[in-house]
Amino acid sequence: MPPSAPTSSAADQLPTRAVAVWAALDPLVAAGRPLQILDVGGGSGNFAVPLARLGHDVTVVDPSADALATLNRRAENAGVAARVHGVQGDGDQLHQVVPAGRPGGGSYDLALCHSVLEVVDDPATTLRELGRALRPGGTASVASANRAGAVLARAVAGHPVEALALLEDRDPAPRRARRPARRRFGPDELIALVEVAGLRPGTWRGVSVVSDLLDVTSGADPEAVRRLELALAGSSPYRDVAAGLHLLATRP
Repeated sequence: MPPSAPTSSAADQLPTRAVAVWAALDPLVAAGRPLQILDVGGGSGNFAVPLARLGHDVTVVDPSADALATLNRRAENAGVAARVHGVQGDGDQLHQVVPAGRPGGGSYDLALCHSVLEVVDDPATTLRELGRALRPGGTASVASANRAGAVLARAVAGHPVEALALLEDRDPAPRRARRPARRRFGPDELIALVEVAGLRPGTWRGVSVVSDLLDVTSGADPEAVRRLELALAGSSPYRDVAAGLHLLATRP
């Protein structure tokens, strides 16, 4: 059975492509108990501000001062500035910028690591740092780009050479002067990284199975797309070609 629609009004603040992630988080964040939440690479607050509106205390660690300035403005405009805390820092150096917590465990009930592993210097170290920040029994929410989805997207956009490069885990545009290509992961790779970090992974799901493929002029009903995303997110073969991967993992 597909997951039910998110019950929290905060979910309405998120784009359609994030509905599967929110559906997985909803049982944790909509239960009524205020949580201590860490959002690594949370940037301008796409998740932090909606979570703070639910009454949770959210610390966002991000290397970008500009993103944190935007986070502060959004939190102030939403009336949740007291519950949102921006900290400049890197995911692989969390111990330098977040509290050590109680002996044997961190301070946070929930830690988000969304669209971060693609760009950090060392994904494994970042996940280990994330795990240490969690209290025993705490939950990590990990989302990354999906290699299969990237291959399909490049192919249907008319770029077969780039699609083949991504399939072979090569840079699709090696001559560019910009920063290096983002990493993509397969489900087994993401699960292995989570396990090496000392976390116990749950079932993985697809993020944006169809919404990123729909043209903005398609006229598709947004609520119908949200329902379809939820129905496809946990089912193969559909989740296998989603734009992203997501899983929840627990610190033992």
